[in-house]
Amino acid sequence: MAKSAAKSRNDLQDNAKTTSIAVLQACLTDSIDLYNTTRQAHWNVKGPNFHGLHTMFETFYDTLAVDIDELAERLVQLGGTAVGASQDVAAKTRLTPYPVEIKQGSEHVAALADRYAALAKSVREGIDETDEAGDADTADILTGVSKNLDKALWMLEASATGDR
Repeated sequence: MAKSAAKSRNDLQDNAKTTSIAVLQACLTDSIDLYNTTRQAHWNVKGPNFHGLHTMFETFYDTLAVDIDELAERLVQLGGTAVGASQDVAAKTRLTPYPVEIKQGSEHVAALADRYAALAKSVREGIDETDEAGDADTADILTGVSKNLDKALWMLEASATGDR
């Protein structure tokens, strides 16, 4: 349950702030989890496409870092508290646990693709929720995050062996 927003001169309606804070926190939590997961893959990938995947994963987590900052800052602008401590992320992420034992590039690509797709879906739902609540600015930020997730997903799927 989201707490009500702190006092602010931002004239967005309280119900819109409350909705957006809850959506942003959920997306922030999942994005931090995906960031950590992408680093896990970056550090441990092996196989014939090592260099390309290692480099691609680094690009992904660099993009996620920027998006995470945008989500957290918007959440605080609306009067919320951005919660990103490891124990909170682990307890509240909506993403499935990452299989840390995998090593081969194709396994990492498949596991990451599942998680990027799941987060992209949640972010799109958040776009609709915040837009309906009357917070076009948060919907706009989420749209940017969505574009980045979709691009990463496209690159992962293009890197996968076999057709989907």
